[in-house]
Amino acid sequence: MRRQYKSQRHRETINNIIEAAILEADEKGVRVMSLGLMNNREELNGCGEMYVQKHPKLKIKLVDGSSMAAAVVVNSIPKGTTEVVFRGNPTKVASAAVFALCQRGIKVVVLRTEEHIKLVKSGVVKNVVLATNNNFSPVVWLVGDGIRKEEQMQAKEGTLFIPFSDFPPDELREDCFYHSTPAMFVPKSAQNIDSCENWLGRRVMSAWRVGGIVHALEGWEEHDCGETRNFFRLHAIWEAALRHGFQPILLPSSHL
Repeated sequence: MRRQYKSQRHRETINNIIEAAILEADEKGVRVMSLGLMNNREELNGCGEMYVQKHPKLKIKLVDGSSMAAAVVVNSIPKGTTEVVFRGNPTKVASAAVFALCQRGIKVVVLRTEEHIKLVKSGVVKNVVLATNNNFSPVVWLVGDGIRKEEQMQAKEGTLFIPFSDFPPDELREDCFYHSTPAMFVPKSAQNIDSCENWLGRRVMSAWRVGGIVHALEGWEEHDCGETRNFFRLHAIWEAALRHGFQPILLPSSHL
């Protein structure tokens, strides 16, 4: 399935299916639709921007969930952290999370030149630096699609890997810790909920889906997808999720 989403050959078919679902929901009076896992990829439809541009009179509000996912990543960083390593495809989620961390004065060390360039182009210019050697002092790594085995092996013993990607990285280090992909526990009042994805625990929901629910509960009247990159809104989205009963996934005890 992941290959189909990345295939140019299948892109039009997938987008047609998503577009049809959006238009049907809009016709039936649905207020908010969360694009969710894989359906919101930048290379597929510009994080939903394609649908907004094609159908400017949509009443339904589209949410790609990136803001909520970035807020979860930022709030997964252990207190007292002053420096993190970054490695992975610089997605919309990654750019928002890195921007927020840099605004807090946390230094972000980027392993690859091309990823550093993309982050800077997205508007992240403060406190983000390119790694000059393989001797990394930070014990918190932000990781996404593309991280390699040899790169994980460069991390210090006891490092906490925090994914910002849809799918979790391979857990190759028994002497390190792996946080879940961006997700939250659902409110206690929620009924008939098992797990959102097969790698998440019971009553745990992907942050991308949480974002759509919070958007609807708050009654926000704008789209939160595509080229919308309100990095300064992460705190408000996080607080809204907590207010509606969503709870963060706790860190390993050694990183609290």
